[in-house]
Amino acid sequence: MAQTKKKRRRKHRGTPAGTIERAGRTGQPRTRDDAKKIARERRVARIDREPTWRGSINRAAIAAIVFGALMILAFGYEPQRAAPLLLFMFLLYIPLGYVTDRAIYNFRRRRQS
Repeated sequence: MAQTKKKRRRKHRGTPAGTIERAGRTGQPRTRDDAKKIARERRVARIDREPTWRGSINRAAIAAIVFGALMILAFGYEPQRAAPLLLFMFLLYIPLGYVTDRAIYNFRRRRQS
């Protein structure tokens, strides 16, 4: 059977978050200098954001999972014995991560002004 719908010519680029970015400037390709400038601006915007508890919780969860995997795989702990220590490390990493992020943020702010 013949195709009823016209196929798109350019691929939609998906991001890890699930959003779809469409090509913005289709007329002419972006130069390397433009790409570097845009990347630099995005990096500065990302670094200059104020730290959040949610970000600290996410980072603590990842660190605790890595810690738990090391305990089980590398050191031979049983999962039942590793779980309480894993929970303790998760709860410890949350405030430590937030305080560290806050200190770096404040240092950057003082340096900029």
